[in-house]
Amino acid sequence: MTLLFNLIDFIIHIDKYLALIIQNYGLFTYIILFIIIFLETGLVITPFLPGDSLIFLTGAFAAQGVFNIVILFLILVLAAVLGDTVNYWIGNYFGDKVFSKSSLFRREYLDKTKQFYRKYGGKTIIYARFIPIIRTFAPFVAGIGAMDYRRFLIFNVIGALSWVLIFLLGGYFFGRVPIVKDNLTIVILLIILISILPPLIEYLRHKLRR
Repeated sequence: MTLLFNLIDFIIHIDKYLALIIQNYGLFTYIILFIIIFLETGLVITPFLPGDSLIFLTGAFAAQGVFNIVILFLILVLAAVLGDTVNYWIGNYFGDKVFSKSSLFRREYLDKTKQFYRKYGGKTIIYARFIPIIRTFAPFVAGIGAMDYRRFLIFNVIGALSWVLIFLLGGYFFGRVPIVKDNLTIVILLIILISILPPLIEYLRHKLRR
């Protein structure tokens, strides 16, 4: 429970924690940011790490001259692309093994997954970038579904560029607005809320249809 509360506190007050990291580690903060984004997108066991809010916040700090926004953009895009790539290959490697050896996962599910990613995989990879948790699982499932890697890579790069660009520039331009600058915690909570609304609405719609 203590770990959970610490994680929630870190996500809600990420602006204060990021300021401490910058103060203590200086230029090494770029590497720390790379690792966080890489882990959030690259490992299915770390979907809880902050992505949207962290990128927005780094943009706000870049507006104050703390970061070089060009270097920041390149590092975050690279982390996002590499993270999804690793996640894809983990899913691709374990997919057939899981479905062939487990009675819990039926083979027909794998076949349906493959059909889905052949038809909708590109859009899914891009849209998933903007939805917490889903963005961590989408490349993993794409790997399980054996989506063509070259096709996956194209949409992976497009999604990463769009995701980082929107949130980074959003933080860079809006982070200088006094009302945003003075209420970063509330802004971060709003970003998290807006990010989880689409899957929540879709889940409720699905429940109502049933």
